[in-house]
Amino acid sequence: MTHTPDLLYSDTEDDLRAAVRALLADRAGHRAVLDRVETDRPYVPGVWTSLATDIGAAGLLVPEKLGGQGASHREAAVVLEELGRAVTPVPYLTSAVVATETLLALVEGGAETGTQVVPELLARVASGRTVAVLAVPLSAGPGAEPPSGPSVTGVADAVIADVLLVPRADGLYAVPAAEAEVEPQTPLDLTRPLARVTTPEGSGTRLAGADAARAAVRRGLLAGAGLLASEQLGLAEWCLEETVRHTRERHQFNRPVGSFQALKHRMAQLWLDVVGARAVARAAADALATGSPDAPLTVAVAQAYCSKVAVRAAEECVQLHGGLGMTWEHPAHLALKRAKSDQIALGSAGGHQDAVAALVGLPAPA
Repeated sequence: MTHTPDLLYSDTEDDLRAAVRALLADRAGHRAVLDRVETDRPYVPGVWTSLATDIGAAGLLVPEKLGGQGASHREAAVVLEELGRAVTPVPYLTSAVVATETLLALVEGGAETGTQVVPELLARVASGRTVAVLAVPLSAGPGAEPPSGPSVTGVADAVIADVLLVPRADGLYAVPAAEAEVEPQTPLDLTRPLARVTTPEGSGTRLAGADAARAAVRRGLLAGAGLLASEQLGLAEWCLEETVRHTRERHQFNRPVGSFQALKHRMAQLWLDVVGARAVARAAADALATGSPDAPLTVAVAQAYCSKVAVRAAEECVQLHGGLGMTWEHPAHLALKRAKSDQIALGSAGGHQDAVAALVGLPAPA
């Protein structure tokens, strides 16, 4: 029987959205982010602790018996929508989604016989006390092969990680960040720092063998790609709302510039794109939450669509703000850089389109 996705928001999800939005407005507004983005650590002090611990967002995907909130990907998607709207520099996607899903796969699969390392690590991550990061490039999609060799480039949020989950030829290892060399790199998106991570051979604790590790990493990256669509949705929604607000207030020839037909058409088309992005992002979150067998297909469709919408919305936001949109003081450039970075994060749009073709049996053009 085909599962019909629920695209609507529940009262619980609306309450969670309100709590996260209030926190970010109070502690991590665009001005606070702009003041820190030129540093290697753009994270606004205290925001991650409040989000992860006080609100409990870090443990949304973790069952209560393992120390989490026992919620689902639908609730996590709502958090990511709000983080996308504010372009907030926190390790939510990398730690509370990708790393958490990877560890959950190991727990459910049994991990290494007799070890309690995985459940204990998962409980610390769910509580927000520990930030775990999967040591793969940000660009790695769900079907990507884990990197080989001691060094990995382009690892997102490694500079703030406490524990690195390192895929190796013989399995997956948990390596304390203090035992690794983390060299910051210069990213396009200054709100999501990247780093080269080098871990000595033999360091860390082995969590799983090679086969279990590959399956767990794939599950983590699939969940990350699916929920990244919600971050892109939130970003696109903010860009549209901010552009409508500005063109309503900005006057030329004694008229609001938003009253000019050409701009009306551009914003109307963008609204249609955002509505479509909301549908596919919610479908991906619901498919992950329900364990739908169509989740890989739904995630690939969501990423192929949402990544383009987010970039277009950010570009329109910059252009329709005129000269103001080109300044460093206006947050439009934060949205544009995040959108462009997200466009190749966890698999490119083209890679996800190829995945769609393969999953539905459509041969790619020669």
